Amino acid sequence: MLAALTISDVVLIDRLHIDFSSGLTVLTGETGAGKSILLDSLSLALGARGDAGLVRAGCDRGQVTAVFDVPKGHPVYELLRENHLGEDGEIILRRVQNADGRTRAFLNDQPIGATLMKQIGAALVEIHGQHDDRALVDTASHRMLLDAFGGHTGEVAEIGHKWQAWQASRRELKTLQAKIEETAREAAYLKSSVEELSALDPQPDEEEALAARRQAMMAAEKIAGDLNDAFETLNGGGSPIPVLSGLLRGLERKKGQLPELLDPPVAALAESLDRLEEARHGLELALRAADFDAGELERTEERLFALRAASRKFKVPVDRLAELRDTMAADIVDIETGEQRLEALEKQVGIDRERYLTAARLLSDRRQGAAKALTGAVEAELADLKLERARFIVEISSDEARAGAHGIDEVEFCVQTNPGTRPGPMLKVASGGELSRFLLALKVALADRGSAPTLVFDEIDTGVGGAVAEAIGVRLARLARKVQVLSVTHAPQVAARADGHLLISKTDGKDGEGGDVRTGVEEIAERRRTEEIARMLAGATITDEARAAADKLLASAES
Repeated sequence: MLAALTISDVVLIDRLHIDFSSGLTVLTGETGAGKSILLDSLSLALGARGDAGLVRAGCDRGQVTAVFDVPKGHPVYELLRENHLGEDGEIILRRVQNADGRTRAFLNDQPIGATLMKQIGAALVEIHGQHDDRALVDTASHRMLLDAFGGHTGEVAEIGHKWQAWQASRRELKTLQAKIEETAREAAYLKSSVEELSALDPQPDEEEALAARRQAMMAAEKIAGDLNDAFETLNGGGSPIPVLSGLLRGLERKKGQLPELLDPPVAALAESLDRLEEARHGLELALRAADFDAGELERTEERLFALRAASRKFKVPVDRLAELRDTMAADIVDIETGEQRLEALEKQVGIDRERYLTAARLLSDRRQGAAKALTGAVEAELADLKLERARFIVEISSDEARAGAHGIDEVEFCVQTNPGTRPGPMLKVASGGELSRFLLALKVALADRGSAPTLVFDEIDTGVGGAVAEAIGVRLARLARKVQVLSVTHAPQVAARADGHLLISKTDGKDGEGGDVRTGVEEIAERRRTEEIARMLAGATITDEARAAADKLLASAES
């Protein structure tokens, strides 16, 4: 329920705090005292469109804070979870309206968007008035209200699951049909492509390995000639090594004769021969390492060029040729086995459709029963509301072609205000006063089913006589046993039925000359309440007769 409302710097309100209780609370006061300002402020906190005109003159911004005490398990908590917002304790909605027209919205001091605030506000409070164009007169909500009245919420959720299953199998079937049709047109191309790629048999990372091997062989081919020339110089018939070896042996035989002269050149010559032998051996090893088969280079290049040609032809990288081959092969399998899969899927779609329609038809029958019960409950309230010649009609049109997650039914609440007239939507057929009474009768019939925890009725008793006002008061009080009810009223019969009474008044400046007009609200009881109800009965001049009538109304309400 709405626990408290704090308003600052809004129109005629500088600072105002109101605590609310459960049951029926009425707000009364003279015309122009500021009742509409309170409702506009509450609407702003519930996500209504901002208006710079709401900011008090001379102020930069106005602010409204609404505090709600909501029981665990209320649907609003699911909305909070979906938006990753906390759900512990009170729900505090705060709206800041700047004088430049911009607004900011907060939930428990966390910034939120105005759209989310409106969704949360709609789950917490319903505002109804004579010219209401939302809530109960919105045909989009009629089916949900009927289901709430009939206790069909669980069935609707189950039908939603069956609908999703049916649509999922239909989508799968359509996807398979489209794929088979597409691949069937390309069957010959697919088969030849798979044959070509299978013959090519590309391997993972093959292109990179072939390119590296080709580069190495081409580099070896360039240096092979030089290596061979060098090796032939040291190892062939013209090699200096044998000549130098012969010279070394001759000198070694004679060095004993003149060792001091021959030892150095003999040692140097021996070392040179060792280095030349090492060079010859190194060149031999290099030639072996650089040796390659010219045919291998040719084969490597042919393989690499074939892979790259296939890559260009099929417009995919070489590394994805194998994947493309497998995909095309799978498409061919789909063509070959498609009929069997199509048959199985078509059967599943039929099963899912029948499951859905069976449940939807059963729910449709139950809705018809609930519609009769709701019609009877609403019409039972109409006589006392001086609508005894009117009829309330729940129109249900069922069409399996319009099936959806909610079933096969469209629901609309219609009324017939007088015999012989054509029934039609409440908003078009009923007058302002009649509409408010139809709405009240419907809300009483629905009680706490399909209703927000707080209901606000804005002068729904305007223009009705004493008996009708009394009937309205009785029904508001009865409704308040299930949900919190706030009623802005000019009817003393309604005010007398309230559990709490808030008096709205306007003061004209500190000196009484109208320089600083303010709206105030105070809770009244006992004699102050009697005086206010007497004023509502008599007008500006309160007589003893009016006070006696007020006491009688209060006593009657208490009894």
